Amino acid sequence: MEYRDPFLNISPLDHRYWAANKALFNSLSETLSEKGAVRYLVKAEISLLRVHIKSHFNNTPELLAVIKELEERVSPEEVAAEEEVTRHNIRALVNVIQKHVPEELKPWVHLGATSVDILDTAMAMRIRDAMRGTIIPLLLDLLDSLIKITSSEADTAQVGRTHGQLAVPITFGFTMAEYVSRLGQSVVEIEKRSGDLRGKLAGAVGAYNATSLITSDPEKLEDEYLTVLGLKRAEYANQIVEPEHLLRLLLEVNVAFGIIANLADDLRQLQRSEIGEVNESFGQGQVGSSTMPQKRNPWNSEHVKSLWKAFAPRIMSFYMDQISEHQRDLTNSASGRFVTDYIAGFAAAAARMKKIVDGLAVRNDRMKENLSTLGDGILAEPTYILLALSGYGDAHEIVRIATLDADSSGKPLQQVLKEDNPDIWKALSDRLESVLGISAESFYGDPASYNGLASRRARDLAERYSRISGEIRKKVKE
Repeated sequence: MEYRDPFLNISPLDHRYWAANKALFNSLSETLSEKGAVRYLVKAEISLLRVHIKSHFNNTPELLAVIKELEERVSPEEVAAEEEVTRHNIRALVNVIQKHVPEELKPWVHLGATSVDILDTAMAMRIRDAMRGTIIPLLLDLLDSLIKITSSEADTAQVGRTHGQLAVPITFGFTMAEYVSRLGQSVVEIEKRSGDLRGKLAGAVGAYNATSLITSDPEKLEDEYLTVLGLKRAEYANQIVEPEHLLRLLLEVNVAFGIIANLADDLRQLQRSEIGEVNESFGQGQVGSSTMPQKRNPWNSEHVKSLWKAFAPRIMSFYMDQISEHQRDLTNSASGRFVTDYIAGFAAAAARMKKIVDGLAVRNDRMKENLSTLGDGILAEPTYILLALSGYGDAHEIVRIATLDADSSGKPLQQVLKEDNPDIWKALSDRLESVLGISAESFYGDPASYNGLASRRARDLAERYSRISGEIRKKVKE
């Protein structure tokens, strides 16, 4: 085999990202590489031969033994060399396989099939196995890391933020629970879609013209061919399998990609100097800037978002590959080959995100400091709600004016309410005693305690998706 220096490769996936993800990319190579493609095409051809041997050679053991060895004996190099002659990939594959089988089997190689019966079936197997063997376990590892931090930080007080502004208190575990839920739901869908990819053996236009000459029950033949490969047949096929099965899977992968990019963006923002609530791990010899030695840039989070920017738009090509003229055209012949690139780019982003989450340092001190920025003014919302519950129709306006007074005077909100609105303060005190069983002084003295169900929701979601993660792991191993 010809050796190629990886630094001569054009795609960064084949040098930079391969070097950073060797084990991951080597795993994906088993299914998504050119060698993997040929191996899966041979699997499809072997399955068809096996059905023919059953029907026409009474399952002769010697013939079954021969085709068992084909997967190892047919090499991508041999097929590529033959394709230089035929200028047709599947005819090249068939010619090579015929060289490795006895004379009586040669006429039966590929018999009844059109190229795409083999190509689409092999593609379905490749993507299914890449998803269930590599991608889904990777996503579950990331999900488990998110679950761990959600549980451990369920009670860690943090200020909520909307529109980039400080809102009401939550916990950091609740912040991370968002991504446990969103990614968890997406992994459930990816598992479902990856298990529903389809194959075919319906011939050149999908009407079983050729196989009708071989058997009286072409659909049974198709089912036998696909069952060995662990696939179901498409409900309708022309020359190609309905593109929606693969498209729906890729769309959900893109959803997961966006969720991971959103998490990367949130973590990057929380690392801003003026916020500083979390930090990515930073190696002993790592450099943040070529000119500013003190810099500790959130480069991993930025890297994940950058990968999303590069790969997410490719979903438009997948949409466009949905359209094929009449029974089939070849307008997806180039674009369809980049599905594997897309999956590899997504895998690189997911692996990088897991590394970020596993090494994330949570700055409790900074979270407390940021939460205290507004003092008890952050309790304007519950003040308004408690007053409304006490019968004040203009509660919102009362509290709005009180917050303005507190801002201009520099006084705590509770002091303004006590001094300027004693009746309102009494109403608040009475309501807090009846609803929460605490005094107004205790409530306004501890703004972080106003966090609703944040802690409980974080724990509940962590527990729920921990169970779901285990269930999906079992499914993809079956």
